[in-house]
Amino acid sequence: MTKVRLTVNNNGSLKIEGDFEILDSEGKAYGLNGRDVVSLCRCGRSANKPFCDGSHKGYLEHQSKAFDLPPKKV
Repeated sequence: MTKVRLTVNNNGSLKIEGDFEILDSEGKAYGLNGRDVVSLCRCGRSANKPFCDGSHKGYLEHQSKAFDLPPKKV
């Protein structure tokens, strides 16, 4: 199975690529109609949540920079 890739875009959405499904809070799958790349809203302004519709432009300011999380609590 190919690894799913999630990219945190600068000033924007979360792009997800690969073989994935997106479920609602009740476990029902969204109909992606064959898409293997979608962008998810992270600003809360999209009229098409959980998907990005570009409403973040000029609103969301975040520069994506990878870092290591602290050790997992046991």
